[in-house]
Parts: sequence; structure tokens; C-alpha cells
Amino acid sequence: MRLLDATDGQIIFDGEDITNIRGVSLRKVRKDFQMVFQDPYASLNPMMMVGDLISEPIRNFTNKSLKELKPEVMELLTKVGLPEDAYYKYPHEFSGGQRQRIGIARALALKPKLIIADEPVSALDVSVQSQVLNLLKELQDEFDLTFLFIAHDLSVVKHMSDRIGVMYLGGLVEVAEKSSLYAEPLHPYTQALISAIPEPDPRKKKERIILVGDVPSPIDPPKGCTFHPRCAHAKPECQQVKPTLKEVKPGHRVACHLYN
Repeated sequence: MRLLDATDGQIIFDGEDITNIRGVSLRKVRKDFQMVFQDPYASLNPMMMVGDLISEPIRNFTNKSLKELKPEVMELLTKVGLPEDAYYKYPHEFSGGQRQRIGIARALALKPKLIIADEPVSALDVSVQSQVLNLLKELQDEFDLTFLFIAHDLSVVKHMSDRIGVMYLGGLVEVAEKSSLYAEPLHPYTQALISAIPEPDPRKKKERIILVGDVPSPIDPPKGCTFHPRCAHAKPECQQVKPTLKEVKPGHRVACHLYN
């Protein structure tokens, strides 16, 4: 989102390197990517009415007045399943799920190409989570959106994502299409994560992979593969050499010395 400067690597958006651009150049691309934050209350200004919150991004990039934007905002409220009278209310008057819908409407206001959804349902009741997830899927189809969906719940990730990147201690350890990742996870960490997904049928027995030890400090990560202190398959090479992401099957990349 370029809210913070990157400490390493590159950010390529729509074919353009935006890692270090600033000023007018950054402002030109900013409207094409928006964000849905994890906490649907902390991310909304409690002093602003919903109509102002949703119209603010558009007013930031156009000369339209609040009066001109009202029909547009009303349409967005309808799209995300909120009544029109929500326009004149404040965030504290809504439930957590409704607040997240306001955040989604605000993210849609500029018709972006990409929406970064940072744990968008983790702060919501389980009964509300499915409603918000289904809404995101519907909006994705309607607006032809790309989501960068960040979550810890692998069942939610499976429902939402087409291509998945698994991270451990801040680094990618596996990247694959959804069908390939869940059918045949390659990295030991991915295998442990998928084994932890609850099995809804109590008659089915599922082998659980229990990881030993604690997650190391990201400030002082282990040498070599950061996962090796907790990995049952670790070799001497893992303690010394950091593995790189390599393609071991078409479209399926993994950072693990087991696949050298």
C-alpha cells in the first residue's frame, strides 16, 4: 500500500515498479489499490458519518461535491447490503459485520484494480464471517477485482483464493495454485498447517502434524532455513544454507532443501 517504505524487495503493480516512487507519480497509482483493514471499527473515523467516509476517497481524487456524490454512495451502500439510511449514521451505530461492509464500500469507491484484504473477517463473529466472505466473492465477480487476501485460517483461504503463498517468519516458503497446494503440500510447514484444518466428519480420522518448539524471533532468525529448528526433516544443509523458491512442479514453487 506504500503506507510504509519497503525495507527489501520490489513492489510491482500492474507492470510498474512502485517501490520507491513518490509525490505525483505515487498519487496517480494510489487510486488503483485500496485496502480493507482487519479492525472494522479502528479503521473508520468515529467523527464522520458513513456518507462522508465512503465519499472521501472519491472527493480526494475528483472535484465532485458531496451532493453530487450522494447517489453514487447510496448505490455502494446497496451493493454491500446496507440500508440507505446508513448514509447519515456514525460507525458506532453499527455491528462489527456492518462496519466491515462500510469499509468494503469505501474500498470500492474508486473502482480499484486491487483490494488488499488484511484479515478482513478475523475480528468478526463466526456467524458473520461467512456473510462478509460471500459478499467479497460476489463483488469480485461484479467488479472484476483482484484480492490480495491475508489470513491465518486456511479454510477461509481455500474458499477465497485461486493462488496461495504460504509464509513463515516473514518469508515465502511455498507458492501454488489452490488445487495443487491443498492436494499435495510440499513444504513441511504447509503440511503441518493443512493437517490442522478441522475435519467436519467425526468418523474420519486425520493425522495431525504437531510442530515442536517455539517460533523464533523475526529480529534474530535462525541461520539457513528459518524453519529448520521445528522441522522433522531438517538436514545439516538446512542449518547453513537458506533455500530459495524453486519450481518443482508446473506453477508450484517451494523453498525447501528436500526438493534439491
